[in-house]
Amino acid sequence: MKKIFFLCILSFGYLTSLAQTSKNPDSLAYELQRKKINQMLDDRRAKFGQYDESLKKHTGIFGWQTRKDIRRSNAILMDIARTDDEIFIQTKILLGYRTFQQQQAQAKSTEVQDYSLGYMNTINRLRAQIDKMKADELASEKSHDRAQRIYIIALVLMLGSILILIFRKRAATA
Repeated sequence: MKKIFFLCILSFGYLTSLAQTSKNPDSLAYELQRKKINQMLDDRRAKFGQYDESLKKHTGIFGWQTRKDIRRSNAILMDIARTDDEIFIQTKILLGYRTFQQQQAQAKSTEVQDYSLGYMNTINRLRAQIDKMKADELASEKSHDRAQRIYIIALVLMLGSILILIFRKRAATA
């Protein structure tokens, strides 16, 4: 029973990880970039806390700051500035991902719209062909009916003339 339970948990974990990796690679890169920037922002907060503490440190005589204290504070401040620059660069990359995703969505939307218009044009063309074929069928039925009437009339006239000739011939021989 324990083995089956353990196997179910493993297979569920595998399916979950498979579902997460089957995401769009672009959105996955976007999420990774967001996490990276959030981590950098957390690091910056920690460094700013260190800077704040270094400003409060006064190791000199009479509670004054020494050059060493000031240099340490300046080094932390320069590190914060470099971190800010890196955050700006990474944010620009993140915005590039976002712009790329928006362009992809717009291109896909345009493609789908083009397909829809193509399908609509094809449907309209096929409907016009069907209407033309129906009109041609009606015209051919009318011409067929006319020809059939003419044949029937000709047949009736021929039979009538044959009967008239037969009755005349009998009347002449009788």
